Amino acid sequence: MTIQTILQGRSTDIYSCTADMSVSQAVEILAEKRIGALPVLDGDAIVGIFSERDVLHCIRKYGVAAMDHVVRDVMTSDVIFVERTKSVMGALSLMTKRRIRHLPVVEDSKLVGFVSIGDLVKYRIDKIESEAAAMRDYIQSA
Repeated sequence: MTIQTILQGRSTDIYSCTADMSVSQAVEILAEKRIGALPVLDGDAIVGIFSERDVLHCIRKYGVAAMDHVVRDVMTSDVIFVERTKSVMGALSLMTKRRIRHLPVVEDSKLVGFVSIGDLVKYRIDKIESEAAAMRDYIQSA
């Protein structure tokens, strides 16, 4: 089970923002799309991640003026990413160790997907339930 398996059958739309956008604009995208994070792009290059956590830290630091700042000021710039060939369990382990909930998927330095820990856990649970159902069917047919 690889990240590629999770990306298959998904919409190719990846919502993102730029480092020059206002925090207010980026928050609007998060709220409108009902997502928890955005990759921050400079052309095709990933320069950061802007997440709900970044919003909270920004509000704590700047108060009501937080929304007027630009994403560059508050984004997480230490980007951890994976390739399509990374195993789901390897990605889950990485996310747990680094205490992150979103991973950009990169191929040839270009963003090709974006997965959340929820995506990975759901896929894993679906796979386990499918295997359990197959095992029950096998046992009942014997």
